[in-house]
Amino acid sequence: MAAKKTIPRVKLPADARPDTLAVRVGLPPTAWEENSEALFLTSSFLQPDAATAAARFANEEEAFIYTRFTNPTVMMFERRLAALEAAEACIATSSGMSAILLLGMGLLQAGDHIVCSRSVFGSTIMLFGREFAKFGVETSFVSQTDVAEWRAAVRPNTKLLFAESPTNPLTEVCDIRALSRVAKEAGAWFAVDNCFCSPALQRPIEYGADLVIHSGTKYLDGQGRVIAGAICGTEKVIGERLVPVMRSAGMSLSPFNAWVVLKGLETLSIRMRAQGERALALAAWLEAQPQVERVYYPGLESHPQHALAMAQQSGGGAVVSFIVKTAGKGNADLARKNAFHVIDRTEVCSITSNLGDTKTTITHPASTSHGRLTEEQRLAAGITQGLIRVAVGLDDVEDIKADLLRGLGSL
Repeated sequence: MAAKKTIPRVKLPADARPDTLAVRVGLPPTAWEENSEALFLTSSFLQPDAATAAARFANEEEAFIYTRFTNPTVMMFERRLAALEAAEACIATSSGMSAILLLGMGLLQAGDHIVCSRSVFGSTIMLFGREFAKFGVETSFVSQTDVAEWRAAVRPNTKLLFAESPTNPLTEVCDIRALSRVAKEAGAWFAVDNCFCSPALQRPIEYGADLVIHSGTKYLDGQGRVIAGAICGTEKVIGERLVPVMRSAGMSLSPFNAWVVLKGLETLSIRMRAQGERALALAAWLEAQPQVERVYYPGLESHPQHALAMAQQSGGGAVVSFIVKTAGKGNADLARKNAFHVIDRTEVCSITSNLGDTKTTITHPASTSHGRLTEEQRLAAGITQGLIRVAVGLDDVEDIKADLLRGLGSL
């Protein structure tokens, strides 16, 4: 039997390093020998004859058919991100949340159970806790950092463990190796959302994760231009569990968005280092401000999981969160007022809930990213009304300090 015909790959040395992979992995150039990756804006692809079309639709031959599930530009992004994450394969999606939706639709069915950190992004909590529950999939939310609590939450029908590391916005770090062992003991998949670190700082598969989730909207793009998502994992899981769902449900990444994020990957390592340096400097400065009650940043020695973060990550990342000090403990209304005051006095920071941009962004998580949660859910996740999240960009850090001081100094 003849081997299945496959789409060719770029030829690179087997020991090519991550920074080289970030600018080279993809598809060979077309007949026009372009150096920069081409953008294929087409909904479908011509087939040479009916028999070949039938073979390709039956997946007997790898080829481009229809952009809902096969496109050269999207494939270049998938191959490059898989290489950076040290994964066998990757499937791109229209957003980070659609990646998590695809994960659930591909791996789970009615009667299954998820164990998830209660500190994850608010929309992830809503998707697991409310939307999946409509279809008979139950979720137990547990401490991000207590491995024993994860193990105790596992049931015979547990099929998925899900964590972000670090979390949004408190930058809590989970022990990926330990949770991987819990998942393997349970016969479940373990997925890690690597949005905050990106593969430039952390590769969860190397610590035992089965799947890695990305919102390409954030650091992979890096300039706040497009929405994108992805899942990295084994060829078997991607090809047999996720691709069939994508063909039917179509939470597809557009070729244009794929091209933008593909080119963003080329500068990912440089950006993450530069933004991380600025974030560390800002976090240390915030710790010294009398108007600040607490700072959350994995690169600080004061962070509860600092040692673990530095063991798993090659840097602290670019997100810094802090609580504005409020007179009168437990005064949520005043805490919210003070946080709004600091945010509204900024003249440099962009007031937006997005992160990962070269422009520094600032937001109030309790009313934005976690605004749809109940107050009980927010407090369980540590999201208080006085909390502010700053996603440090490439602005001069002294300008960001001065920007925050406009509000902090006038409380």
